[in-house]
Amino acid sequence: MKVLYSFPHKIGADRICYTAWQQVSGLTEAGVNVVAMPAAVARPVAAAETLPTLARGRFRIPFRLIGSRRAFHLHDKIVANRLEMLGHEIDVVHTWPSGALETIRVAKQLGIPSVLERPNAHTRYAYDVVRDECKRIGVELPPGDEYEYRNDILDLEEKEFHLTDYLLCASEFSAKTFRDRGFPSEKIIRHTYGYDEKRFFPDPTPRHGFNVLFAGVASVRKGLHLALDAWKNSPAIRDGKFRIAGTIAPDYARHLRDILEHPSVEVLGHRNDIPELMRQADILVLPSLEEGFGLVCVEAIGSGCIPLVSEACTDVCRHMQNSLVHPVGDTNTLAAQLTMLYEDRNLLQKLRDVCIKERLDYTWKAAGDRLKAAYQEAIGRSALVSA
Repeated sequence: MKVLYSFPHKIGADRICYTAWQQVSGLTEAGVNVVAMPAAVARPVAAAETLPTLARGRFRIPFRLIGSRRAFHLHDKIVANRLEMLGHEIDVVHTWPSGALETIRVAKQLGIPSVLERPNAHTRYAYDVVRDECKRIGVELPPGDEYEYRNDILDLEEKEFHLTDYLLCASEFSAKTFRDRGFPSEKIIRHTYGYDEKRFFPDPTPRHGFNVLFAGVASVRKGLHLALDAWKNSPAIRDGKFRIAGTIAPDYARHLRDILEHPSVEVLGHRNDIPELMRQADILVLPSLEEGFGLVCVEAIGSGCIPLVSEACTDVCRHMQNSLVHPVGDTNTLAAQLTMLYEDRNLLQKLRDVCIKERLDYTWKAAGDRLKAAYQEAIGRSALVSA
């Protein structure tokens, strides 16, 4: 199997750039022949042919100079032109949002199945849920926030959603937001993301106290305010510790000021030692309003840290088995779950034991095998359609 992997960002950098790097690495380990075409490379991908579109050697076209939208479009045009030349060699085309339209069109002309990565829910759903929650709690998104309503981006991405052969959804929550908007189940193919077991692993030494961690983008979408509201209403606030590893936007910090100043809450800011923080924590709390997958959930499981998450994060988080799950926005249930684990350390240890036992099921290597299977599913479905 030979796959053209188009990524309109700098592969190997942070956030989705890290996800893409791990995907390509996992695919090559699974035996897939990958031709990676990122805009630029922050970290080389071993064993994969890498052909950047907006960089050569040390020279790179700065996105700030031409604007992200133009950069994504230029990347897309370059990949589409390359695909026309490579078409007879390629079995599947894997694209990412906002830089895929021309590439998908060429793939269709050549009869090659295309899959569009969905690192989040349907864009309109994500925009709506963040806007409504900001309005409810009286918080302004910072200027240029990626969840600020942008009709131009929404229009482009919805065209991509409809044109691609398959939507590659990393969670059932994400897939449902597409089905709810009329996309047929046959257009959706599931896979998952993973974690690096060399960085995230459990600490065998006994734990003391009751330590809760919120890790990642400390935003309205991730529900930090909901987690802190639940913490405030749990007895764990008396002698437990709630750590926040992530940058909090100024207006959001203003909204949270009182609880952030409580002695049980420690604001750490942006951190590079998340694996160690997870090894020190009993619980990872993530009451997200919207998620594509929730990488921190599998990183927590790999670290022996129990996820307390909303139903937006339930693909690997199974209630009362390796985690505790609450309905989206339900701070009363989340507070009750914090209380339950604070008061019942036997249950806490039982859940932690399951996390440690299952941890290798969720690595990036396992995710690479699942993504390879997703490609095979796309090829098989396309063959049936064209038969």
